[in-house]
Amino acid sequence: MAFELPALPYAHAALAAKGMSQETLELHHDKHHQAYVTALNNFIEANADLQGKSLEDIIAATYGNDERAGIFNQAGQHWNHIHFWNALSPNGGGIPGSLEAKLVEAFGSVDQFKADFKTAATTQFGSGWAWLIQKADGSLSVTKTPNGVNPLATGEGTALLGLDVWEHSYYVDFRNRRPDYVSNFLDNLANYEFAESNLA
Repeated sequence: MAFELPALPYAHAALAAKGMSQETLELHHDKHHQAYVTALNNFIEANADLQGKSLEDIIAATYGNDERAGIFNQAGQHWNHIHFWNALSPNGGGIPGSLEAKLVEAFGSVDQFKADFKTAATTQFGSGWAWLIQKADGSLSVTKTPNGVNPLATGEGTALLGLDVWEHSYYVDFRNRRPDYVSNFLDNLANYEFAESNLA
């Protein structure tokens, strides 16, 4: 069965007041994410051993395999974007108490978490992602990955909150000001309730 582009969990214009325009979501979701899904389905059609497998299984089967890098890139980006749309909210920015306690425990303060996350997101050279993850021991950490790589593939931990730092995710609204895009995400758009729901 072919993979499909999931609908956004909000209207295309729902995030505009928080700094992510309707144009960005129409381009990013409807065009870029759809292109990953289409390419992934074409790869699966040509690779019988991957047919019927879950997205997670395809990521595990292709990560680190140079001959299957094309498949991994599309699968990874499909998974990453499914996560990303849920990591955004028109009511974003507020941090639930239980997650806040975990952030303070791990980073010393919420402000320090945001500073560490912003550093990861702004120092990811070229295209990639910044992540808040929960490691196997239950502690929280910030990491970054290039291109379509994610914590699911690397085994580093469970993704709680991911931010797309490919230029297409912010160029319409922030031009080349990635630091401003990251700050706006952390303060106004981040769906911390979603992050909390991903905690083990």
